[in-house]
Order: sequence, then structure tokens, then C-alpha cells
Amino acid sequence: MRIAYVSTDPGIPVFGCKGASIHVQEMIRAFLVKGAEVTVISPRLEGDRPADLCSVLQYPLPPAPKGDNAHRTLKQIALNGSVTQALSDAGPFDLIYERHALFSFAAMEFARNRCIPSVLEVNAPLIDEQSRHRSLLRIDDAIVMAHRAVHAARQIVTVSPEVSEYVVGLGAEPGRIKIEPNAVTPARFPEPASFDGPFRVGFLGTLKPWHDVVTVVSAFALLKKSVPDAELLIVGDGPERAALTAQADAAGILKHTYFTGAVPADEVPGWLAKMHVGLATYRGADPFYFSPLKLYEYMAAGLPCVVSRVGTLADAIEENRTGLSVTPDSPECLAEALAQLAAYPDLTRQMGQKARAHVLASRTWDHVASRVLARAGVFSQPVTGAA
Repeated sequence: MRIAYVSTDPGIPVFGCKGASIHVQEMIRAFLVKGAEVTVISPRLEGDRPADLCSVLQYPLPPAPKGDNAHRTLKQIALNGSVTQALSDAGPFDLIYERHALFSFAAMEFARNRCIPSVLEVNAPLIDEQSRHRSLLRIDDAIVMAHRAVHAARQIVTVSPEVSEYVVGLGAEPGRIKIEPNAVTPARFPEPASFDGPFRVGFLGTLKPWHDVVTVVSAFALLKKSVPDAELLIVGDGPERAALTAQADAAGILKHTYFTGAVPADEVPGWLAKMHVGLATYRGADPFYFSPLKLYEYMAAGLPCVVSRVGTLADAIEENRTGLSVTPDSPECLAEALAQLAAYPDLTRQMGQKARAHVLASRTWDHVASRVLARAGVFSQPVTGAA
């Protein structure tokens, strides 16, 4: 079985270490385990491939130019012609799978016109997101092209109910949509967290405003009053790092707060193993439509999770069994939940064990790939001995 994996988003390096990159890699990895030959078509193929992805074929697209936003937008639109050429050159394919990007429609239309099964993976309401957090030129073109992609796709996968609503708004029939939250590869987490050392609060992710690490730092300062030896471990990097460092310094907790910077995917399990609890915090006023990859990685690492009570995020845990949910934007509520976990270490460890058992039994990328292939009408046999 030959699968084309198309990702034209100029902000997602296929072999990078950001969350979106890991999502791409894990889905490709799951297809390989199913015995597929995978060709990745993308403008962002730079970097070192993980050893288990060395068999992946690559078809580079023209990279996005730096500088003028209007020029970048025109080049992004023009990339549709390059995608069509790539699929024609590298084919034939049994399945075309695309991670949806702004201004991208060619892959799904290519599949429809040639009667090839296709799946469009939509991870966010991109038009709304780009308009709100950055700037979006040629928004009318973006809307038209999103409609084209959605209408041409045979199957659509979204990561949350909120993203499904966005896709329906673009004209997709609900019967073509399936929600598939993020997942994990069990082999990446062979052992659960050890819970050694002082109580260590952990955050994994990009340091951007909507992850609300500001509240995490404030809550940690409050926690230190009742748990003096507690530590805060922030695994990741981003534009908020300098401000967060200054915040921790002003609160007098900088010497107990550790910023790792960006880390490769294969190092993430080691950092999670040092934590006692994993945080998935979000601001209450922001639209919530995510399926946080960090949440499932925390659980796979055997950590209880504390999540903000926003959107459907709390539904991803079992309250008081695999994690706790707290009021968003409230350092006091978050500190109270953390203090509760610190006070009952045996219960905290048991919650982590239950979280790990749950996610490894039901939320793996192998499960996701199997369902995707079945719905697309494409079947394959797993590679003998594959993990």
C-alpha cells in the first residue's frame, strides 16, 4: 500500500520537535507499522529524520520565501500546482492523506479527480486562528480554498468537536467527519515516571500565550508556601520564555524553576519521567478547540494530569481517577490542586498508573491509523514484529 502524506503548512517542519511536527511523525510511523510505503510531500523536510522514519520517501516542495507576507501568501497559493505535480510524479498512490493547511486544496482535488481514497486531517479552525493570532491576507481566497478541500475530501478527521463544527461550517457533511483526538506510541514510554525526588510540577509545550504558563508560574509561587521543596520543570521553548523567566525571578522562585528549551521528541519521555504531575493549562477567554498532545504523553508516562476546565478538555480525564480539572485563569485553584497531589503521594502515583493504563489501552496512534485506513477503505497487514 502506497500512501502520500501531504503537509504544506510552512510553519510545520515535518521532522521538527514542535507538537504539530510530532503529530505528523507519529501518524507516518503508524502507517509504516501497518506495512505502508509512505511518501511525504512538504516544503519543510529539513532536519534529521528519526531512525525509524528513514524508509520514508520524500518529495520536497518549494519553501516559503522569507520576508514580505503578501509574497509568502502568493507562493502558498501557488504551491497547489506543485502539490499536483508531486502527486503525479511520485504516484500512483492508494491513499492521499493531508494535514490541512491554509490555501491548500490540490491534494484532495487530485484524489477526487482520480478516484483515489483521501483523508483530510483538520487540527484547528485555521482561518479563525490565523486571523486572531497573526494576520491573514486574502481571507476570501482562504475561505474558498478551504471549501474546495473540504468538499473534495472523501473522509475528514478532526481532533475535537469544536474543529468538527468549523469543518461543518465550511460545508462538510457530518457523516464524512470523524473525531480522532491525539494519541501516543507506547514504545516511546516503556517505563512510567519514577516519582523520585522533590514534588516536581511539569509543563510540556510551546511557550505561547494561550498555554497560560503565566498562571502556572503564579500557582507554583503559591504552592511553594505549603510545599517548600517543590520544583517547576518547563519543557519547551517559545516567545513567552523571557517574560516567564522574569515573572519567576520577581516571585522569588527562579532557582526552583527549570527551563529546558526545545528538546527533541526522543528526549521528551526522559523529561516526563522526572515529573510528578503534568499540566495542560489554557486561558478561559480563548476559544478552545485543541487536542493537546502533551496530555496523552503525560498519561503514557504514568503522570496524573491537571487540566483547565475549558471546552471539552476535562472530558479527556477521569476526575479524581486519572487527573484533576481546575478553573482556568486561577493560580489559587491550580495551586490548591497541586498541593492536594503533593500531600498524597501514594494517591498521586495511583492516578498516574490509571492514566497510563487508560491511554495505552485506548489512545495509541496504531488505533488511530487502523480506524483511518478502515474508513478510507484501504487495508493492509501489520509488519511482522512491529512495535
